[in-house]
Amino acid sequence: MKPAEEYILKQVEPFRSILMHLQVVIERTLPQVELKYKWRLPCFYIGKRPICYLNKSKDYVDVGFWHSAHLSKKFDAHLVGESRKIVKSLRYKTLEDIKDDILVSILKEVELHKDKSFWNK
Repeated sequence: MKPAEEYILKQVEPFRSILMHLQVVIERTLPQVELKYKWRLPCFYIGKRPICYLNKSKDYVDVGFWHSAHLSKKFDAHLVGESRKIVKSLRYKTLEDIKDDILVSILKEVELHKDKSFWNK
C-alpha cells in the first residue's frame, strides 16, 4: 500500500470518509493526476507539478491549492487563506460539508494554471 493511501486509511471517522471522498472526486476530475506522499501528506501531481494536497487537522480536513493566486474571485467565499501567503484551501468538518461542484470547478481551474508560478505576477 502506498504511504498516501495508508495516511488516509489510518484516520478516524469522519475524516477517513472525507479523505476517501475527496480522493475519488480529485481522481475522477483529473484522471491524469498521481497521488504521492510528500511532506507527510497525500499530494496530487500532474507530471512534476503539484495540484493540491490533503491534510487532516485537529477537527477538519484541508484541500490545499498552491495555485490559489490564479483562481477566479468567485471562489474567494469558499477558500480559507488564514496567514498563508500562497496556499488557500477548502475546509471540511463533515462529509456533508463537501460541495462536489465547487471542488470540481476549482480543480479544473487549477489544472489550467498548473504550469504557472504559484505567485500571480
